Amino acid sequence: MVASETRRQIVDVADRLFYERGFEATSFADIAKDTGLSRGNFYYHFKTKNEILEAVIAQRAAHTGAMLEAWEREAASPAECIRSFIHILIRNRARIMACGCPVGTLCDELAKRDHAAKDDAARLFALFRDWLSRQFARLGRDEDADALALHVLMRSQGIATLATAFRDEDFIRREVAEMEAWLLAQCPAAPQAEDRRRL
Repeated sequence: MVASETRRQIVDVADRLFYERGFEATSFADIAKDTGLSRGNFYYHFKTKNEILEAVIAQRAAHTGAMLEAWEREAASPAECIRSFIHILIRNRARIMACGCPVGTLCDELAKRDHAAKDDAARLFALFRDWLSRQFARLGRDEDADALALHVLMRSQGIATLATAFRDEDFIRREVAEMEAWLLAQCPAAPQAEDRRRL
């Protein structure tokens, strides 16, 4: 296995364990064990768990950026872009009910511990915030685009938190439908009618 593939394997395993168990509850040894690599091979790539955390956050940021670009490229309208974000809750419902939102849980844990990487993790939310704000601006809501973006983020995080607590898939589906109805109400008349036809 080439070095880049080994490094990616370590980061992938760490990302999964940080999400499923939490950063603090995942030991360096846990990550090394789950990769199946020799200790020497493992330490060649990362000397500390914090180094792995930095790599996990960077990888999540890259994946998030690529996902947002794909949504924007493939969507027929800004409202459809926002709907793609809202539907993360449906697509990832099993994981969310089991472990929560991967961004929210990591940011929460690092903030509570005042970890040095807490601001880097928060930038994952900023990627979504900036992208959502741009979509609302494209909808003609320039003046309150950022407030609307924060509202969508806030509501999706609330849904994810309660979905984890109650493990209720019907709740997720109802709330997503409510968010879609809210989104239509934010759209100017012409795009709103166009988006209704696509529902």
